[in-house]
Amino acid sequence: MKKHDTLVKLHDDKYYILASSSYADDRVLTLNYGDTFGIFDRWGDIKQFGTCVQGIYHQGTRFLSDMELELNHYRPMLLSSNIKNENEMMSVDLTNPDINDEQNMVIPKGTLHISRSKFLQDGACHELITLHNYGSDTHETELAISFDADFRDIFEVRGITRKQRGSVQIPVVSAKNHVLLSYKGLDNVERQTNLHFDPAPAVIKENRVYYKIKLGPQETYSINCTSVFSVHTTRIQFDSYSAAFNKIRTGMEKSKELIADIFTDNEQFNNWINRSKNDLLSLLVQTPYGSYPYAGVPWYNTVFGRDGTFTALETLWVAPDIAKGVLLYQAKRQAKEVLPLQDAEPGKILHEIRTGEMAETGEIPFKLYYGSIDTTPLFIVLAGHYLKRTDDLVTIREIWDNILQALTWIKVYGDMDGDGFVEYERKAESGLANQGWKDSHDSISHENGELASFPIALCEVQGYVYDAKKQAAYIAARLGHIEMADQLKKEAEELKQRFNEVFWDEELGTYILALDGDKKPCRVVSSNVGHLLYSGIATPERAVRTVNVLMNEDMFTGWGIRTLSSRAARYNPMSYHNGSVWPHDTALAAYGFARYGMMQQSLRLMQGLFDASLFIEQQRLPELFCGFPLRRGESPTAYPVACSPQAWSVAAVFLLIQGCLRVTFDAYNKKLTLYKPMLPDYIKQIRISNLRFGNEVFELEMIRYEHDLGIHLIKKPVGWEIVAIK
Repeated sequence: MKKHDTLVKLHDDKYYILASSSYADDRVLTLNYGDTFGIFDRWGDIKQFGTCVQGIYHQGTRFLSDMELELNHYRPMLLSSNIKNENEMMSVDLTNPDINDEQNMVIPKGTLHISRSKFLQDGACHELITLHNYGSDTHETELAISFDADFRDIFEVRGITRKQRGSVQIPVVSAKNHVLLSYKGLDNVERQTNLHFDPAPAVIKENRVYYKIKLGPQETYSINCTSVFSVHTTRIQFDSYSAAFNKIRTGMEKSKELIADIFTDNEQFNNWINRSKNDLLSLLVQTPYGSYPYAGVPWYNTVFGRDGTFTALETLWVAPDIAKGVLLYQAKRQAKEVLPLQDAEPGKILHEIRTGEMAETGEIPFKLYYGSIDTTPLFIVLAGHYLKRTDDLVTIREIWDNILQALTWIKVYGDMDGDGFVEYERKAESGLANQGWKDSHDSISHENGELASFPIALCEVQGYVYDAKKQAAYIAARLGHIEMADQLKKEAEELKQRFNEVFWDEELGTYILALDGDKKPCRVVSSNVGHLLYSGIATPERAVRTVNVLMNEDMFTGWGIRTLSSRAARYNPMSYHNGSVWPHDTALAAYGFARYGMMQQSLRLMQGLFDASLFIEQQRLPELFCGFPLRRGESPTAYPVACSPQAWSVAAVFLLIQGCLRVTFDAYNKKLTLYKPMLPDYIKQIRISNLRFGNEVFELEMIRYEHDLGIHLIKKPVGWEIVAIK
């Protein structure tokens, strides 16, 4: 028997994403827009083989599970395919293979060009298929499009087996160009896929249409295929391809104003920034309360409390309106009562919201779920930093009662045993076992690999609570509640002192991961301690030692910081949380390094993630990648079911830049401070524009000289002071 055979077992996390749902090697292309996303193969088709995850999903359900194009019964040859730079459209170039009849060559390969352009918009998929004959002869072809919809819940696709499903209805063909696919779920909701073809096909069947196309030399023929997805039966409107696309372009131009523009003299770094900005904008969804970033595609294309808050914090200095939307949304969804099945308690901030049949029937608990230990203090943290960034007292007054309820939750429900630390234990068997950001079932363990008992007090959560009390004190003082502000400051300092007494481990040279249910320390080195530097709960001396521990080779891969030390019993570089690298996690540590003056180490983390981006397609940092050591000339090893784009991963670059420039706002005193800023060696010049304060903007430029960093102020709002401390 091997050393850890008694410790490691097959996962018992029912919400785990099965390895069979991996699509890392399938070379898929992904589109997303609001509540809708699509996973396509490189031909632009939807085919179920191997992974069985391709399809178009809307509000938690797969509304198209098959859609394939054929030419004279042949699959076209792939020339190229890509997602355009702003994520708005997929473009596919195909051509015909050699097409023969029984005796002769009918159409030589490469004669016909087939262009497919598709995009998602407001619960619909629009596709334009164009054929062009580049040959010198007239050719007659048959183009067929097959389609189907299994209406599977996304949790089914992820691997959960259901005892019973609803019923898929017989397809209905109407007129000469319309097919209705529908499903009656166990929740008594009818979900429909409406397909519309323009011009009308020569033949239309339940799951296939045929076009008879005759093309002379240099002639072109185009087909519009529109799929509209609806929950409950509603009147369906089929917008034209051009009209729908114009709506997208108009919305995109408006949304670009949300995020400041950053330009450097390094073209590859600019590509990373622009890719990240476009990805983040594609994940923003407009709610009645403002913009909210969905967590990631494909598995988390919905509201998550923790992900939304961290994304807002990462981008606060360049996009404060995102933070406002997150705060208002979370305040409106704050729990009001004790509901064990939802892990809800008064004052608690949501973890996750899901739509779809399984959420509606209660087969999964995530319709409105509160099972996270950190979203509540992070809500307060975001509120305080938002006020410092914007001086928006109107919004803060609106959510002040929510902040007070969150503080009460920390004291009454968060500290379950009254020891001064916030801990968690799920209230119902159907909920998540681990409720920190590392929420896989095996992510919290002791040095011998044994899993921690519940309730668990995570180290980083205490840091969030410390910062929450400090931010709440600032807000209280701004609102005139001086006595409350003084009390919160006192509580914050008392927590910091006690935390440093209990969680510090002299032998490890850093803080422990957690306390288990018996108050035994989980003495493993983990990336969680980097969050302590982000929050400021670490003492200066211990912060320096923690930085040194995190930069050792057992933690730093060269690309980023591992979630767990390679010396730990449960280390596995291919695991979800026990040795992988998460970009947002590394970025938070980098910011924390800078906060404590460890600038060279902070810049090294920034370089690691930048280098990783250069090897990754489209320079899009995924949710995570494997924690193998850097191998020169090779890319980071992909994690098979990582979301991409993922909001807090693509937002990481903005926090990294803020960390190296040490940018802080004091909007009340109208002061922007750059505290001992540094640029990495690969950037000599950086220009920041459209950095908004209300309706006014900052614009500044920094140039690195041999022994100095020049700061040039180009524009600033009236009455503001720019302070540069070198």
